[in-house]
Parts: sequence; C-alpha cells; structure tokens
Amino acid sequence: MSRKIVFINQATGYLTIDIINAFADEFEHVALIAGTIRVQDTELNKKVKWTRIARYNRGSPSKKLFSWIWGTIQIFFLLLFRFRHYEVFYITVPPTAYLLSMFLPNKFSVLIFDIYPESLKIFNIKDSGLIFRSWAKWNRKLFKRAHRLFTLGNAMKDILARYVNHDKIFVINYWSGLTKVKPVLKENNIFIKTQALSEKFIIEYSGNIGYTHNLETLLEVAEKFKSDQNIVFLIIGRGERFQTIKGIVSKRDLNNCKLLPFQPDSEIQNTLSAADLSIVILDEKVASYSIPSKTYNLLAVGSAIMVIGSPEAELAKLVKNFNIGKSFAQADMPGMMEFIRELKEDPGKIMQYKNNALKASVYFTSQNARKYLEYY
Repeated sequence: MSRKIVFINQATGYLTIDIINAFADEFEHVALIAGTIRVQDTELNKKVKWTRIARYNRGSPSKKLFSWIWGTIQIFFLLLFRFRHYEVFYITVPPTAYLLSMFLPNKFSVLIFDIYPESLKIFNIKDSGLIFRSWAKWNRKLFKRAHRLFTLGNAMKDILARYVNHDKIFVINYWSGLTKVKPVLKENNIFIKTQALSEKFIIEYSGNIGYTHNLETLLEVAEKFKSDQNIVFLIIGRGERFQTIKGIVSKRDLNNCKLLPFQPDSEIQNTLSAADLSIVILDEKVASYSIPSKTYNLLAVGSAIMVIGSPEAELAKLVKNFNIGKSFAQADMPGMMEFIRELKEDPGKIMQYKNNALKASVYFTSQNARKYLEYY
C-alpha cells in the first residue's frame, strides 16, 4: 500500500517547506493544508498538493483566535473526508488543530513550535483556569497516542515532559531559511547607503511588531541615547502595533529611531547585515523556551545579538554558549546601556561576536529537516 501523509500548518514558511520536501522523497502521496505559503529560497516540491484554508490572522488576539478556530473547523472536515486515510503531521499553527485527533483515527505526529496551554499566559490566562487545565488534560491523552512528538529545544522538551514520557520527545534545532545569504560589509551595503546610515552605529530590530513584542523596552534604551548622534535604532517590521510604536517615537521625539516597514525578501541580506548589533525581544511570560526563528537568520549573516528577555531563557543560553552577544532582563536598563557603549567603543569585540555567529550557523542549516524523516 502506498504511504500518504498530510502536513498541517496554517502559516507555512521555510521550516515547513524543508520538512515536507524531505518527506516527499519517501512518501508516494504528500499533501499540505495551509492558509498561506511563504517561499524564501526553497520552493515546495511540485508533487505536494496544497489545500487552502483560512489565512492565519496576525492581528488582534480576537482576530487571531477567530482565524485559529475557523481554520481548525476546516481542517477537521478535510481530515474527516478528503484525507481520512492519510498519516497526519500537525505543526502547531493553529495550535488547536492537533486536538482534533481526540476524535479522528489517523496516525498522527506533532511538531510543537509553541507549547499550549503554556503560551496562553501571554493572554493572561492562568494555569488554574478551566481552559488551561482542560488543555493540559487533552495533552496528556493525545501525546501518549501520538506517533512522534517533535520540538525545538531542551527547555521545551522539559515542559512537554509534564504531559508525556521524556523519551518520546525528539529535539531538532531550528535553522535559517536563507540558504544563499552571506554577510555584507558595511561599506558595500546598498541598504545602508540608501538609508543614509553609513556613519552610524546601527542597533537593529527586524521582525514582527505584535502584542507579544515589547518594543517599548528598546525605545526606552533609545531614549537614553538621544544625545549620541552616532547611534541609530533601526526598527524594521510589521504587525498590529507598528503604528503604536511609531506614535511613541513621535511623542518622545526619538530622532535617533528610524522605522521602516518589512523590506522585500530580495533585500534581507543587506538589511540584516546592516546591524552592528541585532536585537531579539522575548515575552518574559514564555521566554524560558522560546527561540524566534529569525535568530538563525541573524546567525547566517554573522550578526552580534542582544537578547531582551530572561537571561535564563533557552535563547540566552544559545547566545552565551556560542559567545555571540549578551542577554538582559527587560528591567536591566543599565546593563543594556553599558553593553551598547562597550561595543560602540570596541569594534574588535563586535567582530568577535560576528565571527562566532557565522561559526555557529553551520549547526543550523536546512540539513536539520532530514532529521524529521529519520526519526519518523
């Protein structure tokens, strides 16, 4: 009998594409249920059949929740009828989708990007509440039945071990989707020239600007450096709080901050390479196990990194282990300021961090996608 597998990720990006492509070599029938597919360097294998569902809405929590629920309903009927004889590989967008296996007989596996119900703490849902306790109960039942459980780091594995035997969980590191990028020297960087930043020490945040991204902390740091005209805080992003951040910059007259919308993918090599210091911000409610995927793109271009979040977080450990920067709690304003001054005055230290980042990047490539198939 030919093997059939369907992948589910409402917002499919390069990680999912690389994993699916690995499976496409071994399975006769490979399908994808997704709202969107964002291609960067690698195209989805032509044999994969894409069934569209509702797009993942990155807006307000209520819009996000609605897109999750509507997407989950669509997924349920697709698995019940069109893909009833397929093995199922859930990727946790929407996070409610894998709960459908409470009612469906398909052999299933789960790749856990975000751990629920723990991630509900972002929305101030307490672990003593009914939703939290019920979801935890469902996890214990489902994870025991799952064929494979995958996650992205040892801290996440430790949390998942509350629900299932530790040995059943496979840890596979993230990787960069930028297979063709290389560091661009500042003097050769077209983006720096067009933005008139050639003489500036650039502190850059590039990514989503949503409800869980506390850019106010970065703006507080920027305010402390208003008098230093040689430092610029470059914020490149999108999201429901972009206008809010723009308003704060205007209200506080932060003329050392420059806000730009997301740049085209064709420019990402230049935009990420522009930074003297790249910023990654974690929500401290879930920081212990969260590693944003953009971190690995920063490694690919050899960027020094400053993490704003718990110094005990999984990401903080990665930064420390590879010596690519430093991590600070959100309240540690003096520590962040001292670190920025230190790097601005010591280009050799920045170069050391950048070289270490490039060395670290070899451990986080698309070859990691093959491990999913090997462990499967």
